[in-house]
Amino acid sequence: MKRGLSLLFLYFILLVPTACKKQTRNAPPIAPIPGDVELVNTSHLEQLTIPVTFQNGKTAEAVYIYSNAPNYNPAYADGEGFTCVDDVARAAQFYFRSSKFSSDPAVKLKAYNLIRFIINMQSDNGYFYNFLQTGNVINTNGITSLNQPRWWSWRALQALTEAVSLIADAQLSMEVDQAINKLIVRIKSDLVNIAKTTTTIKGITVPQWLPEGADAGATLILALIPYSQKSGDAEIKEYIRKLADGIALMQLGDATRFPFSSFLSSGNIWHAYGSDQAHALFQAGEFLNDVNYTNKALAEVDNFYPWLLQNGFKYSFEVENLNNVLTAQNVKDFEQIAYGVRPMVFAAIDAFELTKNEKYADVAGHLAAWFTGNNIAGLAMYSSANGRCYDAINAGGAINKNAGAESTIEALLTMQRVNKYPAVKTALTRYK
Repeated sequence: MKRGLSLLFLYFILLVPTACKKQTRNAPPIAPIPGDVELVNTSHLEQLTIPVTFQNGKTAEAVYIYSNAPNYNPAYADGEGFTCVDDVARAAQFYFRSSKFSSDPAVKLKAYNLIRFIINMQSDNGYFYNFLQTGNVINTNGITSLNQPRWWSWRALQALTEAVSLIADAQLSMEVDQAINKLIVRIKSDLVNIAKTTTTIKGITVPQWLPEGADAGATLILALIPYSQKSGDAEIKEYIRKLADGIALMQLGDATRFPFSSFLSSGNIWHAYGSDQAHALFQAGEFLNDVNYTNKALAEVDNFYPWLLQNGFKYSFEVENLNNVLTAQNVKDFEQIAYGVRPMVFAAIDAFELTKNEKYADVAGHLAAWFTGNNIAGLAMYSSANGRCYDAINAGGAINKNAGAESTIEALLTMQRVNKYPAVKTALTRYK
């Protein structure tokens, strides 16, 4: 778990040494996933889930951030907090997307209670605090928890806008609508009218109208599309286009030139975690009926993902323009985490949905096989037997044996979507 790192990449240099205290040891292999079994197992996620009562008396459910080997019990942590909007929102999405959501009251209740947690983390200014600390005290001061236009607010909005049309409880639906509208007001006030200016970093042109970066902008697009579809809000629809334009500007290279049509994440840096840029542009292209966005997303899947697969994945790199030649700087292979693989699997499945071309199902399954052992460590990271996902592969193939909320939920979201497409599942089985 790299809570500060993954949420505030602009601060990554300061946060890397202290963001997480992980165990880095060689781990026994998790049993590979047979092709004929259900990929999704919620046992570990359920073990990480806990009821909470806020200081205002409202009740909800949250998800522990940390779960440490070898016992894998939920673990409290000093500092930021023991649970956060960033993880709870993803867990809520997982349950709302479940094939059992409509038929299983327990799944529906779980989803509803996670949404209640998100609602209670909203501040008066419309943005969300991120962390809840011991004693169920909201962390209002931590840099990765501030009620500002940052990543966790977009993650909260994404869960809320995805959930609102699925909630049958009238009171909860009203509260979700209110929370959404409260944040939309702030987005319109603070972000929509930011000028489309650029800056240059090491010869790379970078848009300055994206919130934090292209990665956070992608999450915001994914949050705003369901809202705009439901509300018909023309101003937000144009803002989605503006965000998509910013992400498109972050694409560099082509089929033969580094960095092979990848979308940079922040500044002149690409990092794997949270790189939903292609996934967001697929969705924006469909929503806006604009093939330019779709084609750019396809280019990343066509050119960059095969390169990553051939080169054993990457954690991050910087790009510098030297005499009109794009070169890689500060390339890092590790850590490799679930949060870095899931976005690529989603984008490849988007390409398969769009084109019906099975080469994209093959790419998606190949990428997803990182979870089942087709990785530099040669070990399965996710187990369908217990629903756990190891937190990371580190240098030398050493496995971080902890299985926290982020890695577990990202693995479950991946397997949940893979499970819907027989061609992708077949490819996963072939590559594992």
